[in-house]
Amino acid sequence: MIKQCLYSCSVMHRRYGDLGYRFNYDIFTALFDIDALEETNQKKRWFSLNRWNLISLRAKDHLPAGEQDFRAWVERCLADKGVQQVPHKIFLLAMPRVLGFVFNPLSVWFCLDEKDQPIAILCEVRNTFGEKHVYLLDADQQWPVRSRSEKVFHVSPFMDLQGGYAFSFHAPNEQLCLSILLNDQQLPKLSATQTGYAVEFSDRQILKQVIRFPFLTAKVLGAIHWHALKLWLKGARFHRKPEPPMIEVSK
Repeated sequence: MIKQCLYSCSVMHRRYGDLGYRFNYDIFTALFDIDALEETNQKKRWFSLNRWNLISLRAKDHLPAGEQDFRAWVERCLADKGVQQVPHKIFLLAMPRVLGFVFNPLSVWFCLDEKDQPIAILCEVRNTFGEKHVYLLDADQQWPVRSRSEKVFHVSPFMDLQGGYAFSFHAPNEQLCLSILLNDQQLPKLSATQTGYAVEFSDRQILKQVIRFPFLTAKVLGAIHWHALKLWLKGARFHRKPEPPMIEVSK
């Protein structure tokens, strides 16, 4: 059974081609049961919803301006793209705010039926320009979810918009295993993975993870810019940022 937890994770990025490059770093992330957020807010000393704490989750970090209802937004996204089945459960995999700060390059919304089988997955992608886009993946109610999508959103100035993503997501249970491969003309351009193991969503574990990663947001943003600098020094081609997609969610 899929349940709310924390994950101790490793993130890996690998660039292919003439400028082959690879790096990885450790983080922690959370799998939030969005229907249990108010209860979690009341019961956990070191977690808060929409206010400051050691770790927190704010609606404005993931929802359009002015929206507060996580479930309503997810259900509307699915319905707008023709997904008729209403999720029985919805889990959000994302780094929480740590000491008030957060940046999530990727957040994943798992939309499940009553048997914890996937109805659909929303991949919320952000860049360092303050923009975001959501890819809706069909799931066919079986794990692992394997789906493809054309790349329509600019992420890195050293990678163009050409190509498409191949997603492979396993059920978020005791182990976490997410994989994304960017291809162009059947040739790999970039691969990214996030793997980890679950720990209890408890005050003890929250405190432990914050002690390990008190500056988690700075670490993630620092890694992004540091490795971008190294790619530039290696001679990677710079691509100007195009306008983001007009639509919020693509399928």
